[in-house]
Amino acid sequence: MEVVSISLFLLLAVVVSGAIARMLPWSIPTPLVQIALGGVIGLSTEHRVDLDPELFLFLFLPPLLFLDGWRIPKDELFKDLTTVVELALGLVLITVVGMGFFIHWMIPAMPLAVAIALAAVVSPTDPIAVSAIAARVPIPKRMMHILEGESLLNDASGLVCLRFAIAAALTGTFSVTAAALNFLWVAGAGLAIGVVLTIVVSRAKAWVTRRFGEDSGSQILVSLLIPFGSYLLAEHFHASGILAAVGAGVTMTYTEISRAAMAATRMRRNSVWDMIQFALNGIIFVLLGEQLPAILDGAKETVALTGHASPWWLAVYVLAIVAGLALLRFCWVWVSLRLTILRKAPDAMHSPDWRLVATTSCAGVRGAITLAGVLTLPLTLNDGTAFPARDLAIFLAAGVIIVSLLLATFALPILLKGLTLPAEPSHQAEEDAARIATAKAAVRAIERRQHVLAEAGDDPDVYAAAGARAMDVYRERIDGLAGGAADAVRTQERLSAELSLIGVKAEREQLNRLIRNRAIGSETARKLVRELDLAEARYRG
Repeated sequence: MEVVSISLFLLLAVVVSGAIARMLPWSIPTPLVQIALGGVIGLSTEHRVDLDPELFLFLFLPPLLFLDGWRIPKDELFKDLTTVVELALGLVLITVVGMGFFIHWMIPAMPLAVAIALAAVVSPTDPIAVSAIAARVPIPKRMMHILEGESLLNDASGLVCLRFAIAAALTGTFSVTAAALNFLWVAGAGLAIGVVLTIVVSRAKAWVTRRFGEDSGSQILVSLLIPFGSYLLAEHFHASGILAAVGAGVTMTYTEISRAAMAATRMRRNSVWDMIQFALNGIIFVLLGEQLPAILDGAKETVALTGHASPWWLAVYVLAIVAGLALLRFCWVWVSLRLTILRKAPDAMHSPDWRLVATTSCAGVRGAITLAGVLTLPLTLNDGTAFPARDLAIFLAAGVIIVSLLLATFALPILLKGLTLPAEPSHQAEEDAARIATAKAAVRAIERRQHVLAEAGDDPDVYAAAGARAMDVYRERIDGLAGGAADAVRTQERLSAELSLIGVKAEREQLNRLIRNRAIGSETARKLVRELDLAEARYRG
């Protein structure tokens, strides 16, 4: 019962933190508010959340990484794949090795394997925190796509490195050759399991749907189970469950194209996944804040491990790690931009804009994945003794998250103001061509059905009028987009949507009055409210 109560209390804290973040007059990211609220909870109650590392990893990471892989724009990812791989793999490896040795040099009391494990958990970035920070100063689309792709891959690569570091800490041995071969199996098998499982489940689901119909609730539940199933199956074969969840998410995009669900199912499923993403990310940051008082209470004991007496040395270590991460990222991003993104811009190739480099570097905020990773450090070694410097590693990781969030909160809006990436090719012609093609297909289908109904019916004029009415919308689209007046058509559509939203708002206000006055029944009210919700969603695009 206590576990259920704590879970509900954490969900309530996520809701309250979101409301507080919107009420504040300053542009404070929601994750920072959640951490602060979690800290208040930790100070005001005697109850503590005892986190089981393996359970924490299993509950939080598979659905979050699965959703990232599912929703990330694939074309944009593949277009900048070289840059993404350089940031997600190359930068992670440099960070793990470089920062691992740096942390061990700075804090000799922390064993090298534990220092590398800490470097591995602070290497992944969190685009959700970046989006919250840059809400009032939008990040250029291409940069955001690169950050999303980097985060998707470096989450997996960082956590795989963490796995090897923990194994080295537990066994006391490490072999580069064995690690390389193990990495190939862990990564390759993990991705393959996620892809194969998703394809098999999607085909089985499509087979059942064709023969027995579609149930929206079952479809949504299957999508929720896939990341956990992929994770468990991969772990059973000693592969990476994290990469299995990522592979499953990426594969979902392509299986959905050929085996599309009903529109109602997609809408409900998107809402469910939006809620899960919001809740899990929020709970992670609230948990970070809730754990901070206990971590700070043990600061004196923790700093004693480093050979110092003052707890302020912990702040020095956090700032030093953040500075080291920022310097590595700045240098790597500068080289990456010089070699890839700016290749098509000769004038800028030899002198990358320092603001572009600084913005991409500053956007490397640490967040939910870092916290989830560091909390998976085992409590004890194989011989039953306490895991060395575990509390110190958790404190430093938490400090890196908070400092990177604060740094980006103040620096990103300044760096982003007026910043532009090299010009992107317009996709408007591609969109217009697709709209024309789909409209023509719709007209042909309506004409065929109209003729069939007219031949079977007693009054052909009724079917002709109905068909013409249905086809008018599509013909207007074809004439406008194909007749050289595409800009005018888009302007009209935008204005029409704006005016339609005003009409929907007026409908909703009148409907609410009818409901309050009990002029209509609850069933009619529910139906009309749903129709207005769908119309509003359509016009808001």
